[in-house]
Amino acid sequence: MLIKPTRCWRRLLSGDRPSRPEEIRWHEVAHEGETGKVSKANFHDRLGRTVLIMRPGKQNTASPEGNIRHLVYLMENAILNLPEGQEQMSWLIDFNGWSLNTNVPIKTARDIIYILQNHYPERLAIVVLYSPPRIFEAFWKVVKYFVDKKTNEKIGFVYPNNKDSVELMKKFFDAENLPSEFGGEATLKYDHEEFSRLMTQDDIKTAKFWGFDSSSSHDTNYYSKDQVVTKTLSLAPPAT
Repeated sequence: MLIKPTRCWRRLLSGDRPSRPEEIRWHEVAHEGETGKVSKANFHDRLGRTVLIMRPGKQNTASPEGNIRHLVYLMENAILNLPEGQEQMSWLIDFNGWSLNTNVPIKTARDIIYILQNHYPERLAIVVLYSPPRIFEAFWKVVKYFVDKKTNEKIGFVYPNNKDSVELMKKFFDAENLPSEFGGEATLKYDHEEFSRLMTQDDIKTAKFWGFDSSSSHDTNYYSKDQVVTKTLSLAPPAT
């Protein structure tokens, strides 16, 4: 069962207006998700944890703030939908189509890492970087300096022709559920309309959980990445 923290501990100040991650609604970030660059999987890992699938090769916007808001929204949604007894999630990152042209800027990557490490501690169980190209190594050499030791231990580079990598995937995921992009037997097909329908339904659940009026609009609530990373307040129900 998720423990609801005091709202003031989730507040991000945007000028004179408070803006909170739980107030973000799907219609505000839906355009960021049109290509399925980040989505919640329709399966869990072997321990029943929520799985987020990321496909950076499908990057479709150049807005750092938009990318961060979209990710924060999906993190909040994934946490709200964690199965009973689970407080962590797994990430699967598919590098098909990835290039330096589609990659987020290093500063944005740094800000995302900051948010994960400082506002969502202990929420990540494992991060799978599946078959990244050699050119990614140059990017990673820079980014890894922003990753703390504890988080780094949860990041795994997985290659389909490597026996240890294959065993790692088998340890955490069932082959029949795992999309073929990650060496499994399932088909990954992102339907933006269907995903939007599910997220809109979850927005009602989110509003109820936080005691909001589900019919009210939060279009005016916005925060930039700079305002996010300068605060050290908890952004989600804390893991115990």
